[in-house]
Amino acid sequence: MSKRRPTQAELELWRLIAKTAEPLPSRRRKRRSAEAGMEAQAAAAATPSAEAARKPGKAGKTKAVSVLPPAPPPMPLAKVHDLSHGVTVGIDRRQADRFRQGRLEIDGKIDLHGRTQAEAHDALNAFIHRAHRAGKRCLLVITGKGGVKLAGMGSGDERTRGILRQAVPRWLNEPGLRRYILAFDHARPQHGGEGALYVLLKRDR
Repeated sequence: MSKRRPTQAELELWRLIAKTAEPLPSRRRKRRSAEAGMEAQAAAAATPSAEAARKPGKAGKTKAVSVLPPAPPPMPLAKVHDLSHGVTVGIDRRQADRFRQGRLEIDGKIDLHGRTQAEAHDALNAFIHRAHRAGKRCLLVITGKGGVKLAGMGSGDERTRGILRQAVPRWLNEPGLRRYILAFDHARPQHGGEGALYVLLKRDR
C-alpha cells in the first residue's frame, strides 16, 4: 500500500500545533544556559577589566591609571641678541661685508642732528616704521658728532661725546624698533663717519 500525502488542511493544522509546542524541560534549560553564557561573554568583551582600569595604591587605596603621557614642558623662548656696532648675526658674509663697507644702496636717510632727545627719539621711530612698511633695506641715520662736556676729576679729564650718537644705538635695541632691524654700524667717511649709522632692516615676511 502506498503512503498517502497529507492534505492542505492537515498541513495547516500541523503548523498551528508546532507553533504552540514547547521543548522538554531539560532541552529548555540547556538552551537558556547557552544563551546566558553567550551574553556573559559579550558583556565581558565590551567592559575593560578592573585590573586594567585600576591598580592598588598605598594604604589599600586604588587610583586610576593615567592613559595619556604627561605634556612636555614648554620650549624656552630664544633670546634675541643685542645689536651693537658691526654685529651682523643672521646675515650672509657677502652682504655683511658690503653693508659694513657702505656698498649697499641707501634707501632712506634721516638727519637727527640739532634735535632734542625726545624729538630725535620720536622722529627715529616714525622713520624706521615707515621705511619697513615701504620695503626699504639700508638706511642712513645721521646723529652728528657734536657733544656736551663731561667734567671729570680735573681739567685734564674733560672730554666730549655726542648725546644722540650714544642714544641712537640704545634706541635701536628697544622692542619697538629691534624687531625690524638686522644690524647697524658706523658709516663710512663719505656718509658721515662716526656721526652717522648704517641701519639694515629685516625683510617683511
